[in-house]
Amino acid sequence: MKYKYIASQPDGRLVENEMAAANTAEVLAYLSKSGLKPVSIHEAERGAVVLFQKKVSVADQIFLSKYLALMLKIGTGLLEAVNILIADFDKASVRSILIEIRSSLEQGNPFYTTFARYPKTFSQVYTNLVRAGEASGNLEHSFENLTSMLSKQKDLRDQIKGALIYPSLLFFGSILILLFLVMFALPKIANVFLTGGFEPPLFSRVVFDIGLFVNDNAVVILTVGFLGVFGALLAYRMSRVFKRFVMSTFSDLPLIREVVRKVALQRFASVLSSLIKAGMPITEALEITAEAVSNVELRDALVRISREGLAKGLTIGEAFKRESFFPQTVTNLVAVSERAGHLDDVLATLAEFYTKEIDSSIKSLVSFLEPILLLFIGVVIGTIALAIIVPIYQLTTQF
Repeated sequence: MKYKYIASQPDGRLVENEMAAANTAEVLAYLSKSGLKPVSIHEAERGAVVLFQKKVSVADQIFLSKYLALMLKIGTGLLEAVNILIADFDKASVRSILIEIRSSLEQGNPFYTTFARYPKTFSQVYTNLVRAGEASGNLEHSFENLTSMLSKQKDLRDQIKGALIYPSLLFFGSILILLFLVMFALPKIANVFLTGGFEPPLFSRVVFDIGLFVNDNAVVILTVGFLGVFGALLAYRMSRVFKRFVMSTFSDLPLIREVVRKVALQRFASVLSSLIKAGMPITEALEITAEAVSNVELRDALVRISREGLAKGLTIGEAFKRESFFPQTVTNLVAVSERAGHLDDVLATLAEFYTKEIDSSIKSLVSFLEPILLLFIGVVIGTIALAIIVPIYQLTTQF
């Protein structure tokens, strides 16, 4: 039977893995032999079901963090605060996790261990910030940082989604118009000309043949298109190689490249700032930040900074300057703030700066995409209209 375990290393870092064992006692023996302290152990299959059932949104995490910070700030005990939240929360998935947290606390386990059991719900950043706050006795401050960081991430995500709503609607509207014209309108018009004893010009025949082909194979084309999109999305989530290919492809496109880069830098600065403020060692903070960012190029750069730079005696500024992904402004600010001793504050300022830059870049991207999509619609409709008008004109001139 396969068991999934989460354990704590001697330095406090969490590891997650699966192993085949006859029972939990065998897993515990393996962890003890490996110098690991168990946090949670459960059957791998059962764990997947539990994670699916306990879906917790970012908004739920913000609410949870905000109210825990508030209640701890006014002197409420941790267990009492959890009991209050259990009574207040109506969402079953959140109540279930809160009840599990209460049970874990009553058994004397650290607070962060329950969050660590759900790595697909609570990120490594969340779990480790709670762990750092609990270890330092400043859990209230950790939850305040989490509230601020998650709120900014949600606002940025909503801002990007909101800005792209109109171009997305315009794009899908264009596709629907194109499908309607090619699958329904064009074939009927084409049959009139092709079966009426009149020979349309070559340009019109090509357009008509395309319409008839699409109409005859509509089911196959739509199925292949759907499966292709679904397969690409699945490969993007599952394959790091494919994800790297997609990111590198987008990174070569003007405007989009700037948005993707700035979003990655904003995420990096925000997460690393929060981890350093929580008192986490810089190497561990860099490793956790690398897992938190979605940009593969940035992730690899952060890992190299930690393992090939700082681990070999370089300063933070020197290690950052070796990576071409970071703009010179960022590397210079990191080097200066390292000497001044306020790296976390400078990173927080950088996160705010890139948030504003992202807004400006998205507006530029949208203002560029809108006329392109409108031009695309115009060209498609114009081509079909021309294919119809030309033979009609030729036909009328014969009389």
